[in-house]
Amino acid sequence: MTSTQQSPSVEDVRAALKDVYDPEIKKPITDLGMVKDVVVGDDGVVTVSVYLTVAGCPLKDTITRDTTKAVGKLDGVRDVRVELDVMSDEQRTELRKSLRGDAAEPVIPFAQPGSLTRVYCVASGKGGVGKSSVTVNLAVAMAERGLSVGVVDADIYGHSVPRMLGATEKPTKVDTMIMPPQAHGVKVISIGMFTPGNTPVVWRGPMLHRALQQFLADVFWGDLDILLLDLPPGTGDIAISVAQLIPNAEILVVTTPQQAAAEVAERAGAIAMQTRQRLAGVIENMSWLETPSGERMEIFGAGGGQTVADSLSKSTGAKVPLLGQVPLDPRLREQGDAGTPLVLAEPEAPAAQVLKDVAKQLSVRARGLAGMMLNVTPKGR
Repeated sequence: MTSTQQSPSVEDVRAALKDVYDPEIKKPITDLGMVKDVVVGDDGVVTVSVYLTVAGCPLKDTITRDTTKAVGKLDGVRDVRVELDVMSDEQRTELRKSLRGDAAEPVIPFAQPGSLTRVYCVASGKGGVGKSSVTVNLAVAMAERGLSVGVVDADIYGHSVPRMLGATEKPTKVDTMIMPPQAHGVKVISIGMFTPGNTPVVWRGPMLHRALQQFLADVFWGDLDILLLDLPPGTGDIAISVAQLIPNAEILVVTTPQQAAAEVAERAGAIAMQTRQRLAGVIENMSWLETPSGERMEIFGAGGGQTVADSLSKSTGAKVPLLGQVPLDPRLREQGDAGTPLVLAEPEAPAAQVLKDVAKQLSVRARGLAGMMLNVTPKGR
């Protein structure tokens, strides 16, 4: 810095800090009360004191880097020093109130009238059809399209989404609010993030309901465009709880071409007639295996996906589309085990192309009023 350069004012520094966002909350740290103090020295050294929401915040390095970068762009700044502190219990409570309000009990934002978040419940009649693989690939493909996406691993007993999505961080707690970790631009929550190692979850129905309720109400999701719920197979407790907690959620049925699997998948979709939920469509997974010579081998038979779509269309009286047929590809499994979904790792793979097309269909179609809760009351006579 030359002697003619003027140091920035404190107001200039605070204005620059408006471009620094909390990585979890996705709001400027200036709006969240995280800027403790700003000191500008005559020698061009700027010291910024920042409150972290919790001690040991996993994203403190990101906040430090972004703060240094934003303030360092100002004219007259020779060096930026970031000092970190931790919010008190009272400050965390005020932060939670500013984000979620002061309600005695947390509410589920996606169930409120006027919510613009489209909720998809990815369901299957039986296990082993690739429901979780479809869920994580759709989520990442939607995030790649610029949407804000969240995933709830609602398969409490058979949770697998964190591994398949590559989510290694743990959730952090701010007052009574849970901040979900992110992976590949997708927010995710799972019971597997709260259990040590590979410990099994041995719960009865009421505990399953409460866990799902906490995932939806206690977790701070922010303004989501899409929320995907990876449901357990079948039509048990979780499927019923979802219908109660988020009645406007839509059901996305995953099946294989095998007729036996299709029959079971029909039952998973038919639950919509009892819960009055909308069926978004059917995805057929493992449709065929393409050999190096270009021949298609229908290892699990053919036609199951279309059979399910036609049957559900007839039962509900509304068109239930077959959204896509995903070819059998070992890389889909391999990339799931590696934590990098196929649509990211090998976007040109035929299976990835189908999944990206399904994600596009689910992302861009008009929302309409079907299944929405309307904030209206009957007029008295």
